Amino acid sequence: MTQENALKIFKSLADTSRLRIVQSLTKGEMYTELLAERLGITPSTVSFHMKKLEDAGLVISRKEQYYTVYSLNRDVLESSLFDVAAAAPEQIDEQQKREAEYRQKVIDSFFEYGKLKAIPVQRKKKLICYEVIAESFTPGKVYTEQELNDIIAQIHEDYCTIRRDMIGEGILRRDGSEYVRMK
Repeated sequence: MTQENALKIFKSLADTSRLRIVQSLTKGEMYTELLAERLGITPSTVSFHMKKLEDAGLVISRKEQYYTVYSLNRDVLESSLFDVAAAAPEQIDEQQKREAEYRQKVIDSFFEYGKLKAIPVQRKKKLICYEVIAESFTPGKVYTEQELNDIIAQIHEDYCTIRRDMIGEGILRRDGSEYVRMK
């Protein structure tokens, strides 16, 4: 079940009349006029609510002569709240896409020909740039301070600030004069 379907179901059941209709349909199939009589509402009101319940997938309808007979869609109703909660939200994909686009925009703005033009002031942008610089180091490999400085200096002249910030952000770990990429 998708998040969009779950929202339709919850919204449709949030109305007292629709909830009463679903409760009546648990006793068996019914047509509009019978539901209207049982619930004390007009047939047009029942039809309005049935449309909402059908759109949510809770109710199935079929024609029998002049009447529309409604029944519950048991497959939807028998799915548990856990199934609904475990459904992957579609918005995560959109959020990840926006974050990837933002990351690329920052990289394009601050890097030119593999060199960092300026160290960003904003922390979020700075972290993105440092992650790009960190790709120059093999994770787990031990670097001397001179090796580290030489690699960073090829990317930006202020290797001391970058090295210190990368340690502070947990991208690099320092042990004496040895450095290891963490992330």
